Amino acid sequence: MAGVLYIVATPIGNLEDISLRAIRVLKEVNLIAAEDTRHTQKLLSHYDIRTPLTSYHEHNERTKARPLVERLLQGQNIALVTDAGVPAISDPGYRIVVEAISAGIQVTPIPGPSALTAVLSASGLPTDRFVFEGFLPAKKKPRRDRLEALRGEMRTLVCFEAPHRLLESLRDIHELLGDREVVVAREVSKVYEEFLRGLAGELIGKLAGREIRGEVTLVIKGSAGESPISEALLSAEIRKLKGDGMRVKEIAEILAEKHSLAKREVYRMALKDEDPKERG
Repeated sequence: MAGVLYIVATPIGNLEDISLRAIRVLKEVNLIAAEDTRHTQKLLSHYDIRTPLTSYHEHNERTKARPLVERLLQGQNIALVTDAGVPAISDPGYRIVVEAISAGIQVTPIPGPSALTAVLSASGLPTDRFVFEGFLPAKKKPRRDRLEALRGEMRTLVCFEAPHRLLESLRDIHELLGDREVVVAREVSKVYEEFLRGLAGELIGKLAGREIRGEVTLVIKGSAGESPISEALLSAEIRKLKGDGMRVKEIAEILAEKHSLAKREVYRMALKDEDPKERG
């Protein structure tokens, strides 16, 4: 009889955030496949779990999945864990789950901690409907393209971000999505847990000059749908500000913040019929 592949959620920071069932399963299986065996060993040592470990991460997932499935077919039970949270959610695991299912092996989730649901639940933004985008693209153009595609999304947006890219991503969000409500959650469940809430522009100011460390989750309020101001009225405001001698870039910044619009959208409108020599 084939074994069982257990998908085991592990703490995202505080080692106490693990279920009794997860501890039992980790003790009883024949093998634990871990994203980083050194990291997982700390958790196992804390709970006196002596099950053998093997590495299973994004760089060996393609070659390691099949041998692990073979062991499952031989009757061994295997637990899959990542460094933190739920395997296969922006972490390794998808390939082995698919191969195990294809081989007729039982795949059983052991629910537990998740940065996605933990941050969303405490964000103060709508939680009835949301979209999870994983990690935003690291490179500027793909990231801006992704945000542009999400501009009309009315559900709450949730994504992960690397600390060294946080400010750059917030600036892109501010420019492309408008000055929306954003929650920045850092080091959730750890000693230096921090939630920052406010408009995108405010958070950029708060974080500028700070050294940002740790795991970061972003929650962004969804689009309100139709702009509260019509295109005709917006054009009238643009013409007035132009008449006052204001430059296109300044107009875009002021009206985007005033009406919670994307700066790029206002900028494009303000460029209409503009003398190229006067653009700025």
